Amino acid sequence: MKLGLETLFDSHLDKLKGKRVGLVVNPTSTDQAFEHAADLFAARKEFQLTALFGPQHGIRGETQDNMIEWEGYRDPRTGIPVYSLYGATRVPTTEMLENVDAVVFDMQDVGTRIYTFIYTMAYCMQACARDGKQMFVLDRPNPINGTQIEGNMLETEFASFVGLYPMPTRHGMTPGELAQMFNNKFDIGCNLTVIRMEGWTRGQWFDETGVPWVIPSPNMPTLDSATVFPGTVHVEGTQVSEGRGTTRPFEFVGAPYIDPETLCGDLRDEAKGGLLPGVHFRPHFFQPTFQKHAGQCCGGLQIHVLDRNVFKPVLTGIAILRSIYRLYPNSLKWKEPPYEYVYDKNPFDVISGTDKLRIQIEKGTSLAEIEESWRPGLSEFVGLRRNYLLY
Repeated sequence: MKLGLETLFDSHLDKLKGKRVGLVVNPTSTDQAFEHAADLFAARKEFQLTALFGPQHGIRGETQDNMIEWEGYRDPRTGIPVYSLYGATRVPTTEMLENVDAVVFDMQDVGTRIYTFIYTMAYCMQACARDGKQMFVLDRPNPINGTQIEGNMLETEFASFVGLYPMPTRHGMTPGELAQMFNNKFDIGCNLTVIRMEGWTRGQWFDETGVPWVIPSPNMPTLDSATVFPGTVHVEGTQVSEGRGTTRPFEFVGAPYIDPETLCGDLRDEAKGGLLPGVHFRPHFFQPTFQKHAGQCCGGLQIHVLDRNVFKPVLTGIAILRSIYRLYPNSLKWKEPPYEYVYDKNPFDVISGTDKLRIQIEKGTSLAEIEESWRPGLSEFVGLRRNYLLY
């Protein structure tokens, strides 16, 4: 298969001819020969690379921790100025785009609404609409396939940089498809061109594409991490560890007060009803080296995905938190505000895109009822996204 980056150079360079180009990149912005887009663009004569823009964690992975902001500098490899879109501003300013005719976005997404890169893309689209610039999105695969969707719809009053538009937790779309939906359904209205991939089919997982995995962010080291992420990302909104500071972020979940056997026994009982297919909960102890409970021994579990095609990551992550809350109601604490500049809302609610999920957990609502509450929104989204699918 060919990535959008590769099809651009194969057959679409005429679209950038003579233009001054601003490139939005991070470490995943490579072709299948591991050449970084910034270096490839800087070497071309058909257009002029005049600016680089970096998201959370930087253009080459310079900022490692989760919420660390950074500011601009000059890229030592290309000499091109680098502008931060995860610092004083999340949106490119008019001044940043002064020497740019076209903005090109090329980054790997992870297939979950709760991730910042697709909103960096959306903010770049907004800036292009504002300043009359062209916007290009070089498409890449949805690593956890483009068919399965799951979870609650984001409610607009909980919009943030980890969830900007109404869509479910697991959306089953590529960056190019999302860009089209953002542009039309959510009225950005920029001059958008999506450079499609060749050879990708919707049912493919990333390891079936032949494309090398480059970590999208420091705590997304493997496809295994991305597979469970739509569920265990919710743990970020609590004082329970989601495994940051370990070799298996998002696969390990725990806290110092949790007994692993008790937690896994409760979840195994829950799974007997058939609502949690394709997964095994293994009792586990771990000691994070940084982030929550650093240096402390945490009891908890490791999620082992046995059949990823039936596994329900979102419901599984909620099931884990629901069990912890039921077993340790006086110990599980929700994280305190602020979270991504949403100062007046519970961070768990911001991550979830609703307060309903937290309330359901606190009330002991059954998993079946929680999952059923998602169905109307998912049904509506299926009809919406059909208008924007490219593959």
